[in-house]
Amino acid sequence: MDSGFSHNGKTLLSGVDPAGKADRVADAVAVADRTLYFCPAPLFGFGFERLLSRLAGTPNSALLCIEADPELFPLSLIYFPEALRNNSRLRLTNLCEAASLCAFVRQEWGPRAFRRIEIVRMNGGWQLFPELYNSLAESLRREIALEWGNAMTLTKLGRLYIRNTLRNLVLLPDRPSLALLSFGGEPTLVLGAGPSLDSLLDALPAHFGEKHRLPGSRPFRIVCVDTCLPALRERGIRPDLAVILESQHWNLEDFAGLSGWDIPAALDLSALPRSGTVLSGGLYLFFTPWTKLAIFGRLESTGLLPMAVPPLGSVGLSAVAIAGRLTGGTIITAGLDFSFTLDSYHARSTKGHLEKLRRQNRFEPLLNAQAAFNDGVFSTASKAGGKVLSNPALRHYRDLFERKFGAAQDNDAVRRIFDIAGDGLPLGIETLSAEGAIDVLCAGDTASDSAAGGGRKSSAPGVETAGKLRAFIRAEQERLTLMRNMLTGEAPVDHSELDTLIDECDYLWAHFPDYAAAPERRPGRTELEAGSASAISFLKRLRVEIDPFLRLWDLAYRDIE
Repeated sequence: MDSGFSHNGKTLLSGVDPAGKADRVADAVAVADRTLYFCPAPLFGFGFERLLSRLAGTPNSALLCIEADPELFPLSLIYFPEALRNNSRLRLTNLCEAASLCAFVRQEWGPRAFRRIEIVRMNGGWQLFPELYNSLAESLRREIALEWGNAMTLTKLGRLYIRNTLRNLVLLPDRPSLALLSFGGEPTLVLGAGPSLDSLLDALPAHFGEKHRLPGSRPFRIVCVDTCLPALRERGIRPDLAVILESQHWNLEDFAGLSGWDIPAALDLSALPRSGTVLSGGLYLFFTPWTKLAIFGRLESTGLLPMAVPPLGSVGLSAVAIAGRLTGGTIITAGLDFSFTLDSYHARSTKGHLEKLRRQNRFEPLLNAQAAFNDGVFSTASKAGGKVLSNPALRHYRDLFERKFGAAQDNDAVRRIFDIAGDGLPLGIETLSAEGAIDVLCAGDTASDSAAGGGRKSSAPGVETAGKLRAFIRAEQERLTLMRNMLTGEAPVDHSELDTLIDECDYLWAHFPDYAAAPERRPGRTELEAGSASAISFLKRLRVEIDPFLRLWDLAYRDIE
């Protein structure tokens, strides 16, 4: 086509050499590897052959062509050259919903295939839906940042996650799965430790008197993150369930002074084991699949995995997801602020607040200047319209909340989650005034005394689970021992069997920096047999990991007995 092209009052293609102009745009594109080139309104495919030829030296880059106009998309399907339609590095789609588009990219090229998004406008078609195209590109950027952030977390904490999981497996015979807990249809208050928590906790006595303090007396349930337990203890409020997710030792600071407090807790298998021993109100187990590992499939197939909760990265988000599993009633969130002010970072009496009070002196006042002036901190509007501070990490968790629970999601669980208006970032869900939230909480039936401890449906698994777990541990020890013997020369190397063992014991190497981002790229059987430098390096590091895990399995076996 050598003539121009207009649509809906917009000139999309110039009347003077449109193909040549598109080629010149392609020539001006900065070429880089691991880049997804986002191409809005591809129309007739002008310029894409030139761009693909320039990408020949970047084998991990690709083109994503998106047409949002329902009348123009069929034209692209017809006029795109066959060579473009069949090119493995180019995809043409009309998906215009962010979640579906992100899923499409993962399906076509795999997770963490790209490190950046670059927008390439080959013609004027992008003018028809500029905001939509920019929004889709930004969604893809956030998705890429999330995937790589998860890979970095796995690199740093993956070994700790699996070590904690192996240590916590010994709890399975004695502690029930969180799936055995139910709140029926009672409204549930999910509490984070943000500054806005104070106003809610201060308002409860005016409406409920002393009844709000104890399970069984109040007409609603309370699920809280472990960080806000001191704030509740200070006010004499006993939650129905505390959620424990943190894997690192500083989580114990949240439990200072709480030893023996009669509060039920939900412990993630990857959480710090010591955290589950502080409270005395009963312990329920759940499981967060922080990455895809073969051992999780084996645990599930033997019936050993407790209730699974999707990996959300934040104990506050996990608490909301757990509340959604436990109750069929309305869920109201409070204290999930993902923001702070100059003089308030956490709710009163929490670890962060008390630490700030302890450190106060004439050189370090209560104003949180250090946090306020950190790199990346920005000022933004709160739900109430005032100004609060946030940072990229907090904003990231807020965005995750909206993606998981936002009002745009079409499911019943989302439609019954509300937030309380006030300080903090908008969460993308409907907000209620404090009075409206109180009215919802008052609508619940007062819990019976028998349910006050959590509504347990049945007892812990017991002897049968202990037997399954012992057999499972022995099988894992045999795998690791055989792999070690092959790597040390104590047993003949069967490359086929070694390749299988490496996949089955991927928890040994899933945190390696060069494979955490893309586990499918670990050295394959052919490379192992050839003894390439990368394969030898991989096997040496793998050998170092085996003995510590054999000791962990041995300790777990002895703890069960």
